Amino acid sequence: MTEIRQPLPPFDLQTATEKVRLAEDGWNSRNAAQVALAYSPDTRWRNRTHFVSNRDQAQAFLEQKWHREHEYRLIKELFAFKNNRIAVRYAYEWRDDSGQWFRAYGNENWVFDENGLMKERHASINDLPIKDSERKFHWPQGRRPDDHPGLSELGL
Repeated sequence: MTEIRQPLPPFDLQTATEKVRLAEDGWNSRNAAQVALAYSPDTRWRNRTHFVSNRDQAQAFLEQKWHREHEYRLIKELFAFKNNRIAVRYAYEWRDDSGQWFRAYGNENWVFDENGLMKERHASINDLPIKDSERKFHWPQGRRPDDHPGLSELGL
């Protein structure tokens, strides 16, 4: 059975923007098993210094990530696209077990197969410790509301 994940490449502005929002929504769900289905079975990742070489490893990575990163909230923004490739910039906020908040800033380069599954994900990320008063992402856990500002509107 062929897995298909809409929208499919080649991307235009509308479908690339939609693909980015779908990825954001998935990661904000923090459901590692569901999120992993957006990646090809042989997906390859570089996430900071961590490397993933298949969907099962991606799911395990996400389970560990969301076990450590409490109250995770993410905003992604389309940066560029062409054919089956999308580049995004993003920021997410989370706190550790001690209560310290962080804002992580990153860029990702994505490559999709013909069925719309992500086969490559290359991420560069930096964490900045922040005070609770500096947080900007205050929606309830889960999907970012449509009326919540994006990165550009927040000046990030």
